[in-house]
Amino acid sequence: MPEQSQSVTEDRTAAAEAPPAGGVSRRALLGTAGATGLVLGAAGAGVGYAAAPAQATPLSSVGSGRAMFHGKHQPGITEGLQARGHLVAFDLAAGAGRTEAAALLRRWSTTAERLMAGEPMTQDDTYVARDAGPSALTVTFGFGNSFFTRTGLEKQRPSSLDPLPDFSSDHLDRSRSNGDLWVQIGADDALVAFHALRAIQKDAGSAAKVRWQMNGFNRTPGATAHPMTARNLMGQLDGTRNPKPTDSDFDRRIFVPATGSSDPAWMANGSYAVVRRIRMLLDDWEKLSLAAQENVIGRKKSNGAPLTGGTETTAMDLEKARADGEYVVPINAHARITRPDQNGGAAILRRPFSYHDGIDAAGTPDAGLLFVCWQADPLRGFVPLQRKLDRGDALSQYIRHEASGLFAVPGGAAAGEYVGQRLLEG
Repeated sequence: MPEQSQSVTEDRTAAAEAPPAGGVSRRALLGTAGATGLVLGAAGAGVGYAAAPAQATPLSSVGSGRAMFHGKHQPGITEGLQARGHLVAFDLAAGAGRTEAAALLRRWSTTAERLMAGEPMTQDDTYVARDAGPSALTVTFGFGNSFFTRTGLEKQRPSSLDPLPDFSSDHLDRSRSNGDLWVQIGADDALVAFHALRAIQKDAGSAAKVRWQMNGFNRTPGATAHPMTARNLMGQLDGTRNPKPTDSDFDRRIFVPATGSSDPAWMANGSYAVVRRIRMLLDDWEKLSLAAQENVIGRKKSNGAPLTGGTETTAMDLEKARADGEYVVPINAHARITRPDQNGGAAILRRPFSYHDGIDAAGTPDAGLLFVCWQADPLRGFVPLQRKLDRGDALSQYIRHEASGLFAVPGGAAAGEYVGQRLLEG
């Protein structure tokens, strides 16, 4: 399922040469750097499926990948899946308001720009990433519904940020849901990602405190013999039908237009992120036979091809029947339910991380998907898909939605700006 959306940053293969004997200095490494799901769609499964690394590169070149902080859109949306990730939400401290929030976003933006370039923090750097290159680090910032009340900016709150409806599959822990501010950190090296996380947490200072944090991972670029769609913890290819930046309607589906939108002007070129912690009931899933798993999903586990035949990218024949008259792709198969042509064209860009938080008190794995999906309007993207899944997705008995959040992610900061400046200083 995840098929990598093409990176808007420079191709990671630009620095694919192995380092010479004796190693490469950080400066030399940075000099070569370019500027660079789970079939669980909607709240667990979407029309788009997770993205996968765009290019398989030798592990020796992983550190040289670089994403740009400044641009039309924030980083961390259209880039390919990263090997490590942290999702963290903050609440503004008591007494903190618009002024403190503006100063915080200014600090965060300065730090993100430096770290994404492979540079240390301006002060008190921990040296955790001292020997590494940028490693395709991205840092993305968003605002929750409650942020606008805390800062007195209620009139600037988009209607698209209205709370998500309740779904029958929800078992939500409210303490691990929502938040005033949201930060997504991704990188192809675990220490680089952790370094950025600590920097963001330290920068929060007395202005905000962590509400929740979740840590995830994906396959490392270069781990496979050739570029391919990644797998989730159920062993399924995840992201086959993800929208691609080359699609003619990609921007319309994923990003808020600069003109002609009902959203406030500060959201131009931004997007909305739905974040869900989806636990996979792996003990139950792994008891199913291979054929039963494939019927739940509607695709071959080996190569992601639809059960009706072909390859991973072959169109699914929803009308094809077996000799007994039953559909080859079961009526409640996940891949059937989440197809755009079965949902009025609703589509999302899925860009998740897997997670594993050990064993719970009952002795079962606490593992699954940190589901992140992007769309121009969640009421036309995520919500209709999840409602459809609520009505009979075969996968639903093997997953559980345990946390949820919706965040408005403004467009990218221009040179000299900080993220959210047009909202906070408008």
